[in-house]
Amino acid sequence: MREKPALEMKGITKRFGKTLANDDVSLSLYRGEIHALLGENGAGKSTLMNILLGVYKANSGEIFLDGERIVVRNPKDAANLRFGMVHQHFELIPTLSVAENISLSMDESDFFINEGKMNKQIREISEKFNLPVDARAKVWQLSVGEQQRVEIIKLLCRDCQVMILDEPSAVLTPQEAKEMFKTLRKMADEGKIVIFISHKMNEVMENADRITVLRGGRVEDAMLAKDATVARLTRAVVGARKEVLEPKRREAVRRGDMLLELTDVSIKNDKGLIALGDASFELYEGEIFAIAGVAGNGQRELAEALAGLRKVTSGTIRMNGEDITNTSAKKHIEAGISFIPEDRLKMGLVPEMNLEENAILKEFRKLPYSKHGLIKRKAVRSLTEKFVEDFDIKHGGTDLPTSMMSGGNQQKLLVAREINVKPKLIIAAYPVRGLDIGAAESISNILLDQRDQGVCVLFISEDLDEIFEVSDRVAVLCEGRIMGIKRTSETNFDEIGRLMSGEEV
Repeated sequence: MREKPALEMKGITKRFGKTLANDDVSLSLYRGEIHALLGENGAGKSTLMNILLGVYKANSGEIFLDGERIVVRNPKDAANLRFGMVHQHFELIPTLSVAENISLSMDESDFFINEGKMNKQIREISEKFNLPVDARAKVWQLSVGEQQRVEIIKLLCRDCQVMILDEPSAVLTPQEAKEMFKTLRKMADEGKIVIFISHKMNEVMENADRITVLRGGRVEDAMLAKDATVARLTRAVVGARKEVLEPKRREAVRRGDMLLELTDVSIKNDKGLIALGDASFELYEGEIFAIAGVAGNGQRELAEALAGLRKVTSGTIRMNGEDITNTSAKKHIEAGISFIPEDRLKMGLVPEMNLEENAILKEFRKLPYSKHGLIKRKAVRSLTEKFVEDFDIKHGGTDLPTSMMSGGNQQKLLVAREINVKPKLIIAAYPVRGLDIGAAESISNILLDQRDQGVCVLFISEDLDEIFEVSDRVAVLCEGRIMGIKRTSETNFDEIGRLMSGEEV
């Protein structure tokens, strides 16, 4: 361990109106170490990092680099200091290619991009760090997981000396995650400061050198990783809420009748290539059926096809025996299918709309929420208040834009809306990705409760911890093929991880 911190944030306080986001926070960071930052959504982690990056200006406090006070006035100052971060919500331009987005982040970007040179650099970094991505692809064609890889590659291309990574292993198999942390360790060994934001306790203890926990905008605990335990970290993150320490894994009460059947379904991606080939499986009432696999292996296309948002090129989809292949999204909704998409702010919610407006997006034409084309505000407000109470949604006011809520509370609002329509099938794509322990626990228990009421949940995730905690069966996707379908109670992490890597087992 280093004796003196290379980067210090001292007494950082940040207010947004009446909200105190950071309250006298101090953080010491050392070259050659990986520093884990934990805390619930809304605990102040992102705000603190955005102050370091010049996105926000602190109301009080100081930042020191190598003992000298620095002022980070804007993101350009941070970039010049070689500070960089992969945010939860990516900073990419959808209409540009991967290479063009990365080029824009470089120090010297000419008007004309040397495409060959840039593609070569991206390819070398992709291969070195096992982050596969097509440099020529448009960002809008990529899955959320693939977009995250682009953001990580941007930092590597810029040779950032302070690297802030928010859940960098979220789109990796267990085997690939191990390689990623070897890479982060190599970066630290070369003298970089690595700040690693995660909600996986075991992952933090295995890979961090130091850990700081934020709660309610303040530093709740700080420790060397060797002194950490899951119980200590969990108590620091959620306080006295002991219920989250209890395992949530519980077996299905019973499996009901077959609800949905896919037969030899093939689906193309946005490039016109087959993303999912000849997939066949059945879903049953009262079960959680997980789809495991690294992002970009057909999960998004499958979810969108089942939601009626993407056409299939061949095969059939039957819901309760009725053929709904290539019917409209409205038809799928009427059949009882709800959709929790992987990107809550781009596909699930309208960030500029307030809580009430987002709450009735699926039912704003129906009684009692509207009549003769006019919105019934009292009924809408009553529904929103019910969501807030039943799902413990924290907010600054139901009339404020949803974008001002934390990620966990945005997700709760989305889940509340999709469950309110009494679905038979819930497609949940990465429903707890990037959420803190408390919010993830809440969402998982909601889905388990729905299962116990006879609803079928299609649960898409790359996180094997999540899959083994909540699912009854798991299908593994690799390169658009179903490698196998296993009962969760009859398999293990290693077997599923090898299937995710394309290995026959």
